[in-house]
Formats: sequence, structure tokens, C-alpha cells
Amino acid sequence: MKAYQVIENGKPLEERELEKPQPKGKEVLLRTVACGVCHSDVHLHDGYFDLGGGVQLPSPLPGGEPLTMGHEIFGEVVEVGDEVDGIVIGQKYVAYPWMGCGDCDLCHDDMTHYCANNSNLGIHVAGGYGDHVLVPDPKYLFDAGDTPDSLAGSYACRGLTAYSALKKAGPYNKDNSLVIVSAGGLGLLALKIAKAAYGINPIVVDIDDEKLGMARQLGASATVNSSEEGAAEKIMELTEGGARSIVDFVGAESSVNFGYNLLARGGSYVVVGLFGGQLTLPLPMQALTEKKLMGSYVGPLGDMKELMELVVQGKIDPVDVETRDVSEANRTLEEMKAGKLMGLVALTHDS
Repeated sequence: MKAYQVIENGKPLEERELEKPQPKGKEVLLRTVACGVCHSDVHLHDGYFDLGGGVQLPSPLPGGEPLTMGHEIFGEVVEVGDEVDGIVIGQKYVAYPWMGCGDCDLCHDDMTHYCANNSNLGIHVAGGYGDHVLVPDPKYLFDAGDTPDSLAGSYACRGLTAYSALKKAGPYNKDNSLVIVSAGGLGLLALKIAKAAYGINPIVVDIDDEKLGMARQLGASATVNSSEEGAAEKIMELTEGGARSIVDFVGAESSVNFGYNLLARGGSYVVVGLFGGQLTLPLPMQALTEKKLMGSYVGPLGDMKELMELVVQGKIDPVDVETRDVSEANRTLEEMKAGKLMGLVALTHDS
């Protein structure tokens, strides 16, 4: 099998020929149809997350070995282990990639994505930048209905991330109950999910007018360029004195410092993006205003089931995805680092 691997953090991926896995027991082998390129791939490739103030959180290659990235996987079943039932060869599935040890309290509470001994596809073990992916159990496979092949895998990370974060920030009773920070690929997907799951058309904030134009086309009730003078005042007006819920898919020092000050008393600010930096808060005001600041990291298997039910029912309008051959993985990562990608990109493999 062919795979594009990180051999050394920060260096270009290398094409490698590897032995194709042989499924055993409950394992399922997928031929990768498409694999979304996620911004977390950039951090994995770089080998660190920026914590601000010059501090970095290392994200080294597992065991120092080459890594086949790619966790937004949509694939066709080509082989199964001898304990697998109900999975049809030739059927296509989205693979839930956030897998834990199965024995700890977190795993028992459907929090495998926070397990300290996880084996996430494309992060700790081989993923969709390879033309075959080994999935350890059929319970991690989900039907994507009529979703385009290029988009389906994105529901396993970006879609799940958006859905789970929106659940944390709710409830919502009108359009201006929610402000989404980012009109990039993840933010626009969250916009679609908010419409489908909650029946609202949220406000979208970004610094790029072209991206904001796309958000308006997709149904945002209002858009604000946060780099323009008077942006904060405009958001306060739109939210009638302060936002009840803000979900920040950028997670940059500038975006959080801007948005958190626009939160209403008792409001919720959910940080999803991993762009990096620091936030300094006056603690007395935190208590006096009862503002809630929380993080959200992908989502549990239960949320994935709920999300994919919406997908299969056709309730989430698909967003456009640019497809590129997997040989363009390096170019795609560089463009994502530079902020040049307008929306979602999926890498495809030759059949």
C-alpha cells in the first residue's frame, strides 16, 4: 500500500510503500476513498501546539516512528476479521477515529477521545493519508447516506467537533443566541449544523470579507468583520447587549480576547480552535458575571451517532469540498498553515 508519512516534524511528507494490514478478529480494513485535511494535521506535522508566550506543547511522532496522518476518513470495506458481523464488503463508511483503551473511567463514560491511552486514527496510528486504514471495531463505522464522498470523512472530526461544541454552548432560542467565530471550513460547517440541529441562523464573525460573503450565502443572519472599526459595537447591537453563546473555531489569542469581552452575563464561550496564545482574565469579574469559558475537543461516540443520524436524514446541507490527489498533501498543508484555503479540502487516492 502507498502512504504519505511524516518522517520528521516540520519536514515535507514522504511517499512510502508499506505492507497492507491484514484484519483480524473485529478489525475492518478500509480502502481510503477520501480523507479530509484538518487544521490539527498542521500541528501534528509541526510537532507542537502554540500555548502563547513562546511556550509550546510538544506533539512528537508516536514512538519517534513515521506517522501516516489523516483522521477524517471515508473508506470502502475491502476485508474484515473473522469476528465481524453485519459489515458488507464494498460498503462505504465514515470512521470514528477517537479511540481509547476501553478500560478506564473515561472510556466507560463515552469519553474515549480524552483517554490517556488512546490510539486515534491518523494521530497515534496510521490514518487516511494512506490508501488503506485498519479500523479496530465495526462500532466505529458510520453510514453517511447520500453525502458526497469528499465531504463524508469531515463529519468524523470537523463535523463532530462543531456538533459537540454547539451542544455545549446551547440552548438557542433565536438567531442572535449564537455567534460563530470563523467563516472558514469548520465555521461554515458549524453554520450548517446549527441550522439543521437547532433551526437558527447564527451570526458569523471573521476577518476576511470573502469568507464572510460565503457565510451569508449559506444562511448567516448577520456577519461582522472583527478587524474593522466598530465591530464590537455592531456585535453588541446584533446580540441586544451581549452574546449568549459564542463558539470560537479559531482559538487564537486575538479572537478570544475580542470575543470574550462581548459575552453577556451568564453567557458561554466555547474555545474549539487550536491556533494558540493566552488569555488573561480579571477573576472578580469572572465571578460577578458568571461567564462560562470552556473548551471542546472533537466529541464522544454518542455525539457522533446523533450527528450521523442528521446526516443520513439529509438534514445538513452539504458544503463544498475541494478534492486533491493525495500527492498534493504537502501543498495543502502549507496552504492551510498560510491561511490560504477557503474551505474544506479532501485528499483522494487512486482506486
